[in-house]
Amino acid sequence: MTLESPKVTVEKSDEYLFKALSDVKSYERLMPENIAKFEVLGDDIFNFGLKGMPEIKLKMKEKTLNSKVVLSAASDKLPFTLTANIDSVSDTSSAVQLHFEGEFNPMMAMMIKGPISKFIETLAENMGKL
Repeated sequence: MTLESPKVTVEKSDEYLFKALSDVKSYERLMPENIAKFEVLGDDIFNFGLKGMPEIKLKMKEKTLNSKVVLSAASDKLPFTLTANIDSVSDTSSAVQLHFEGEFNPMMAMMIKGPISKFIETLAENMGKL
């Protein structure tokens, strides 16, 4: 299952956004209002939970300087990645798009598609808070 957020333009440089998205502590500011838990577990891993959903542990998987940050699920039970692609628009602004990719059975995919789509849209919309 592959999902994409809308591409959003943020009044921050690609370098700034890359550094912010490379720091797991920054993700707390991107979370939706219905967040029930956010906990940094290490330099490259954090745990979060939304009301009514199971907690998810994400770890830093890959970084490409000033253009891409990839997070992956820390558990093999629900394997997925969340990729932030950063494009420089000018010295002071960048465009960001989030890509969610996971391998789920059809029943699971049908159940989580809506909530995951809304979640990554919210993360993208909140990029300006970084």
